[in-house]
Amino acid sequence: MPDVFVNYRTGDEESAATMIARELTRRFGDERIFFASNSIEPGRRFPVELVRAVEECEALLVVIGPRWAEVRGADGRPALEAEQDWTRREIRTALDLGALVIPVLVGKATRIDRAVLPDDLLELADCQYRRFDHRNAESDLTALGDTLARLLPELGAVDRDARAVRSEAKSARDTGHTRMRTRDTEQRVRGGIGTLNGDLAGTFVNEPQGPVNTGRGHQYNAPHFEGDNTGTQFTAGDNSGTVHQRFERRRRHADDGR
Repeated sequence: MPDVFVNYRTGDEESAATMIARELTRRFGDERIFFASNSIEPGRRFPVELVRAVEECEALLVVIGPRWAEVRGADGRPALEAEQDWTRREIRTALDLGALVIPVLVGKATRIDRAVLPDDLLELADCQYRRFDHRNAESDLTALGDTLARLLPELGAVDRDARAVRSEAKSARDTGHTRMRTRDTEQRVRGGIGTLNGDLAGTFVNEPQGPVNTGRGHQYNAPHFEGDNTGTQFTAGDNSGTVHQRFERRRRHADDGR
C-alpha cells in the first residue's frame, strides 16, 4: 500500500514530478511511493490501479506548474474542466477521503487561482503548499521529504536519510568515547604508575628511577654499581620467582699462586 501518491498533469512539469517521485522512492522505498508511470505493472488496468492507489494513500502531492490549468484535452477545452480528467479525479478522491493533500508549486507557479478550479476542487486552494524550483532542487526535495517524514510516522520509520544521520551520530559518539579512553590511558601513563587493561596484567612504571616491579612475579632490578663490584647485585629472573646472583671479584696475586 503506497503512503504517498504523486499527482501531476501530462504536459505540465512532468520532469519535476519525476524528480520528486524518484527522490521520495530513494528515501522511503518504491513500495511507499505511487507514481503512475513506474508503479503500474504492464497489463494492469490503469483506471482500477489509479483509484485503488489514491484510496489507499495517506498523502497526495499535487504537482502544479505554470501550465497546469492551461493544458487542453482532445476536445480543445482545458483538461481540468472535464469531470473524467484523471488529474482532477485523483485530487477530488483524496480530498473526499480526508487524505493529506499538499500542492507542490513548481517554478513560476506562484499560487493556486481559485477562479480556474472547478467547484469540487476549490478546497485545493486552501491547502498549505510547498515550493519546488529546479535551481534549488536538492534543498527543495530534502525539505519535502522531511515534511512527509514528520507528518507521516510510517514514512519516518523507514526514512533512509534519518537512519544514515543516526548511524553517523553513533559513529561520532563511538569515536569520541574511544578518544576519551585513549587520552585517559595516556594521562595515566604520563602520570607514572597505572594499571593496563586487556591482555596485559601487572603494574607499569613510567621512566623508573629506582627498582621496577612488573608482571605476576617478583623482580629486583638493582642500580648499576661502578667500581670493583665487590658487593652483591640482584637482577631479574623469569618473573615467576627471584633469582639472586652473587658476583665476587677477587684479586689475583701472582706471588701467592691464586
